[in-house]
Amino acid sequence: MDQVRPSSAWLVDTHAHLDFPELATDLEGVFARCRAAQVAVIVTIGIDAETSRTAVELSGRYPHVYATVGLHPHGARRLSDDALHHFADLATQPKVVAIGEMGLDYYRDRQPRERQRACLEQQLELAVQCQKPGVFHIREAHEDFLCIVRPYAGRLRPSVLHCFSGDWKIAVRCLDLGFYLSIPGTVTYKNAQEQQRVVRLAPLDRLLVETDAPYLTPIPFRGKPNEPAYVRYTAEKIAELRRCSFEEVAEATSGNAQKVFGWTF
Repeated sequence: MDQVRPSSAWLVDTHAHLDFPELATDLEGVFARCRAAQVAVIVTIGIDAETSRTAVELSGRYPHVYATVGLHPHGARRLSDDALHHFADLATQPKVVAIGEMGLDYYRDRQPRERQRACLEQQLELAVQCQKPGVFHIREAHEDFLCIVRPYAGRLRPSVLHCFSGDWKIAVRCLDLGFYLSIPGTVTYKNAQEQQRVVRLAPLDRLLVETDAPYLTPIPFRGKPNEPAYVRYTAEKIAELRRCSFEEVAEATSGNAQKVFGWTF
């Protein structure tokens, strides 16, 4: 897929895992379906040392793919000094646009919470050092996250709450810190009423769209692996909820992604 902007509205999938087997075995097909859906740019996400290296490799191979590097909270115990140096080295590559996904996951709780918090702080320091935005994975841990991140907000580039799952009160606090809210395919689900409320109330110039492919597949494909082309269904649902055009949502969210991640065409 060439890096071209369609003449009409185009979209950015700000969070996908192109190296996961559901996508990696058919990347050319994935990209062809992106063209058909007017998805022009994909950010592929690192969750540990290996996937971060792969993300960087994919960004070098495909002009429409950008990368992040970092350690998911599920792997918090693995953040050694050597790992931090490795992420810092990877972050110097020209198409690495953020540090993450990093954060806190008190829902799965696969790592001790104290270690998760320390891992988050170390990567926040790295993001400040590298002058990169952060991509945050926060599940049932918003209070601790806000407590940890607040002292960094003045030094940290505007960053992203991936798959934002907080309520409107949490959204306001994140917006006040200058962060962007990234909306996944779950917004199309009938029971996603609080997420839908956030979409209606948040400023459009602070929203992003994502798939988290191969996870969180939107309706009408729920139950199947997600892929970047399906971010269109998320954008269409946001347009429905906000009572505006798909073109307005596409233009705003793609422009927001460009501001956050800093790429140029």
